[in-house]
Amino acid sequence: MNKIKRGLDTTLAWFCVVLFAVLVVDVTWQVFTRVVLNDPSGWSEELAKYLFIWLGLFGSAFVFGERGHIVVDFAAAQLPGAVQHWIGVLMQLVILAFASLVLVYGGYKISALAWDQNLTGLPVNVGWLYTALPISGVLIVFYTVYHLVAILRRAESGIAADAEPDVL
Repeated sequence: MNKIKRGLDTTLAWFCVVLFAVLVVDVTWQVFTRVVLNDPSGWSEELAKYLFIWLGLFGSAFVFGERGHIVVDFAAAQLPGAVQHWIGVLMQLVILAFASLVLVYGGYKISALAWDQNLTGLPVNVGWLYTALPISGVLIVFYTVYHLVAILRRAESGIAADAEPDVL
C-alpha cells in the first residue's frame, strides 16, 4: 500500500503542477488579449475558473495524502495518548464518510445531472468538468483509508501534529 501511495503522491503532485502551469498560461493569455489586444478572449476566463476548481480539488486530495490539512488540535494535544489515538480514528472515519457521501456520491450525481449541459465558452460538456468532484473524492477516500489503517496500526499518531506547535 505504501508503494501505491508513493506513486499516487507523485502522479498527483505532477498533475497539480501541470494544472497550475496551464492556469498561469491561460490567465496570462487572458490579460494579454484584454490589455494589449483590447479584445478579451471569451473562453480563457471560463477555462481559468474550471482549472482553478480542479487545482483546488486535486490539491486538497494531495494535502490529505500528506496529512497536511488544517487541523486545530490544541485541545486534543493536551489529552493522553490513547485518547488522541481514538480521536484520530474518529476524525478519519468522519472524513471518510464526508468524502464518500459528498464528494464521491454527490459528485457523481451532479456530474451525471450536468452531463448534457454545454458550456458557452468551451467545447466541453459541464459533466466532464464536474468529474473532478468524484475523482478527488476517491483519492481522498484512498488517503483516508491509508491513514486510518496507519493510525490503527500505530504507525502514525492519532493527531497529525506530533511536533511542537508553530511559534510566530
